[in-house]
Amino acid sequence: MQERSRGRRQALQILYQSDVTGSEVADIFDSGTYSREDGEPSEFCKELALGTAEHLSEIDSALGATSKHWVVSRMPFVDRNILRLATYEILFCESIPASVSINEAVEMAKVYGGEDSSRFVNGVLGKIAERAVDPGEQRVEDLGG
Repeated sequence: MQERSRGRRQALQILYQSDVTGSEVADIFDSGTYSREDGEPSEFCKELALGTAEHLSEIDSALGATSKHWVVSRMPFVDRNILRLATYEILFCESIPASVSINEAVEMAKVYGGEDSSRFVNGVLGKIAERAVDPGEQRVEDLGG
């Protein structure tokens, strides 16, 4: 598995843990209570998980605006955190092409999500990417903010 894919998977696990337990992402890193299935979290994992947590309200606004029939809080935990992670990459990580973020998210949804997760993730992230003005910047009025 490529290093960045492993980092994304680690970040997903930490975001999922934070979402389920209500713990802050930084506290999960500090306490060491994360899964070590893929080894110690990489720097890329930390960047993604902490960045997603830092921009969570903006990310959830963007997701809410693009997933018409789903309220973010009612999405399945796995799908919600895959979407949050990839949305962070699309909106705030200039060095990562949106197509890469979407592809990686769809692959994680196939492994960890439900039967329809990969299609749902692909559709929502496609809309997020279309509305992004350029990498690292979003049109707040279009994304629900």
